[in-house]
Amino acid sequence: MSARTARLISRLGAASVAAALGGTLLAAGAPASAAARDGVCQSGEFCYYFNSNNKGSVSDFTTSVANYDTKQPTCYDYKGPGAGKGKCIKNAAASAWNRSGKTVRVYFNSGYSGTYQDFAPGAKANLKAALKNQNASHQFVTSGSPTGCKTDGTDTRLPTTILVYRKSLDRVERVEFKSYVKNVLPNEWVSGWPAESLKAGAMAVKNFGWYWALHSNRKTPSGQCFDVYDHTSSQVYKPGSAKSTTSAAVDATWGMRLTRNGKIFRAQYCATTTDCGNWVDGDWMSQKGSRDRANEGWNYAQILRKYYTGIAIGS
Repeated sequence: MSARTARLISRLGAASVAAALGGTLLAAGAPASAAARDGVCQSGEFCYYFNSNNKGSVSDFTTSVANYDTKQPTCYDYKGPGAGKGKCIKNAAASAWNRSGKTVRVYFNSGYSGTYQDFAPGAKANLKAALKNQNASHQFVTSGSPTGCKTDGTDTRLPTTILVYRKSLDRVERVEFKSYVKNVLPNEWVSGWPAESLKAGAMAVKNFGWYWALHSNRKTPSGQCFDVYDHTSSQVYKPGSAKSTTSAAVDATWGMRLTRNGKIFRAQYCATTTDCGNWVDGDWMSQKGSRDRANEGWNYAQILRKYYTGIAIGS
């Protein structure tokens, strides 16, 4: 898809690319109930400690949180007695104890991205050097989450996560799939374009990632498996770039999929039908064309059917 990307950059131009970037972080997961967040590490909870070796004040959770925030009164803070009580936990945790029945993943970045450390059920340990006082989100990993190189997705079920090769960082990150799509779309479609164009783009971005999660056999130079690049060889993924308009398009179409002959369709796209050149064969969508059709009153399903032949759109 590298040829497609070169055309994409040229079609947007520097100003349009800049307009497509940036945005808000993913919304935080719902906090645990007030009764649960009492600074006591109880059964069923994941707990941060202010100091190493599970010392100091405790901050306890029963749910995933995508953004801890950094200021009172909205930040998640330490509740228990001891050093750190009352402080916000973002970038201020040194150890953890997982008393839940699920693996809990602590991330460097908000939005469940960046380097991470897994705490298996019952695990009690210090955060590794890359995450000590550098923690920004955590996620209770569902029991069906993929392990190793294998996805839990199928042609009828979305993958939970996707393996993204962060080439400039020379590492592979396992990214929550919906977070991945939300942090790709504003970098491939202009966020100010009509809603139906953005929905068509959301479907294409999701299907492209979904296809590669099912079919990729790629490996980094060091031998790590991955599904997609984070750059123009696949789709441009930038953690923290999700925007309200593009995220709304992802949410609105999340339960839908594109298939051809019952299989997930690898939805490809480029700037214009002219830029697509000989690729205009029913497998490629014009990004600017989706904008123009939406301005004419077309809905996203009509747009998709114009460019992709032989597809079915359904749940």
